[in-house]
Amino acid sequence: MKVALITGITGQDGSYLAELLLEKGYMVHGIKRRSSLFNTDRIDHLYQDPHDPNQRLKLHYGDLTDSMNLTRIIQESQPDEIYNLGAMSHVKVSFDSPEYVGNVDGLGTLRILEAVRILGLEKKTRIYQASTSELFGGLAENKNENGFYDENSPLYPRSPYGVAKIYGFWITKNYREAYDMFACNGLLFNHESPRRGETFVTRKITRAVSKIALGLQDKIFLGNLEAKRDWGHAKDYVRMMWMILQADKAEDWVIATGVTTTVRDFVRMAFGEVGIELEFKGEGVEEKAYVTACNNKEFQVEIGKEVLSVDPSYFRPTEVDLLLGDPSKAKNKLGWVPEYDLAGLVKDMMEGDVALMKKDVDLLKAGHQILKQLE
Repeated sequence: MKVALITGITGQDGSYLAELLLEKGYMVHGIKRRSSLFNTDRIDHLYQDPHDPNQRLKLHYGDLTDSMNLTRIIQESQPDEIYNLGAMSHVKVSFDSPEYVGNVDGLGTLRILEAVRILGLEKKTRIYQASTSELFGGLAENKNENGFYDENSPLYPRSPYGVAKIYGFWITKNYREAYDMFACNGLLFNHESPRRGETFVTRKITRAVSKIALGLQDKIFLGNLEAKRDWGHAKDYVRMMWMILQADKAEDWVIATGVTTTVRDFVRMAFGEVGIELEFKGEGVEEKAYVTACNNKEFQVEIGKEVLSVDPSYFRPTEVDLLLGDPSKAKNKLGWVPEYDLAGLVKDMMEGDVALMKKDVDLLKAGHQILKQLE
């Protein structure tokens, strides 16, 4: 039985990857940070009874800032594959916590690589390092001849998050070359799902749209509506992570869809999933969105209602306006083909959040009934 170790297993990618590996018969070890709150919602359906001898998922408390702890977990689990998905991955927040993001996202990668080397596992253990499209920085002159970013594009990160990740990227390449380790970088472009963190823009949009449609919220505030991203589904991307570590040769790979969309159009698509049409008026910080039609009887919002405004506080000090990846290498060499397009992704996210927000409506109704009975 193959053994895998996943850092960041309680996150979006970690939970989907754990599902995939368990389906493939792996023993899966996961590292989660200690917290006074339960933070395992995304994997609770996988982790039933730790005393069950047939349980193939084991969780460890750990942190990417603690080298001794990481070394102990790797020594105990003896993994065939390590997927380093743990990170402080919110770009905007990285400007507020640059030292922390450098310690976790940059040096955290080094700590894993060095632990594998010190333990003498460099011939046994294959390592996947979750790199990021933020390394490219959105500079037009760094694209390839077809207007995409690929594995040969120059890197120019424009946030503390990107700078920390570029250290992780290069130290992974360095250990691969210096110690002949099977260590790979996956340059992941934006990938979303119903499990995406609530502070990331796509999930913020789908949650807010669901609330607005159900009368639980009036409007949503966003930053740069002109920003363009290459959005894929996390399920497709974790499948590619696994494929990378099954390859014959350790290499670096771009994981992307090759399609770009503005934040504005993502908003429009999300509202469209509940039958609401929008009109955008104004420019820059004055841009707003208004309801022009409601085509679903279940979701009725007042025509002409303002449902979106721009908040400059969400702008980044250095903005990356466009990210578009070229997945040709992954498709041609590994046969990776995404199962979700953008429309399918938005539909999946909206269905999940509408169902979630309907539970809130039901709770409110139940609360009102209890109050009436007490009167």
